Amino acid sequence: MGNPSSLLWKLNYLTSFINGNVRRPIITLTTDFGGKDPYVAEMKATILNISPNATIVDITHQIEKFNVRMGAYVLASASPYFPKGTIHVAVVDPGVGTRREPILIQTKHSYFVGPDNGVLALAVRKVQIKHVYRIINRKLMLAKVSNTFHGRDIFAPAAAHLTNKTPPAEFGPEIDKIIIPRFAKIVRRGNILIGEVIHVDDFGNIITNLGEKELELMEIDHTVNVKLGNAKLALKLCRTYSEVQLHKPLALIGSHNLLEISINQGNASETFKVEGGSKVTLHSP
Repeated sequence: MGNPSSLLWKLNYLTSFINGNVRRPIITLTTDFGGKDPYVAEMKATILNISPNATIVDITHQIEKFNVRMGAYVLASASPYFPKGTIHVAVVDPGVGTRREPILIQTKHSYFVGPDNGVLALAVRKVQIKHVYRIINRKLMLAKVSNTFHGRDIFAPAAAHLTNKTPPAEFGPEIDKIIIPRFAKIVRRGNILIGEVIHVDDFGNIITNLGEKELELMEIDHTVNVKLGNAKLALKLCRTYSEVQLHKPLALIGSHNLLEISINQGNASETFKVEGGSKVTLHSP
């Protein structure tokens, strides 16, 4: 006889399905696999073999190779806009096969599956985490688990089994914390805040890990005094890019509620010679 809690979960799901209250489950994929290799297709095939009715959404497979910071930013930016119950799989995993743990994070809104290397940290930072589990149950993985492709062998099956209403607790033991990477941290020293560039988008906008809360803390409402690399800037805090003249720099809170350093119809990253991971120092007025 099966686990009573598992049977009850599946019974409730079946009742909802009969009553027409269940939509097709959604699984998103965020990876650095690119598009020319078979890896993404293998993950999708694994999911569909276990959960044929799953809807698979590609957030992106163009994360820069091994760039956990970029993967974390993209996942955190996109995931809030998906329906409740969506399962997000992120595989930017330079430490695959090492002692880093495969984990499942259950939040009030969604599920996140991937390596415990920081790639999930930004997405769950501002949501209510209910539980975090290590994924160790071999019955919920592929029969043969490789040392180099946990995306296919561990993470894709985990997501698919979740859509089939396998209770999260069946994947493994609950843990009480995840790795918080440097790019998720902000340091205060007197009247300055030290953060970093978390992403540079295709327009060359410099996106930092500082947000509205940090600007309020520093009592900044008109001018942003910031040091980027060797450049010390006093920038107008704008609502739109066009509030300054063409090709002039500005600061604003962007669409993901993070401080951006931009140039109106220009490339701030190239102009200030800044890339992801660069230090950002914010000074109070």
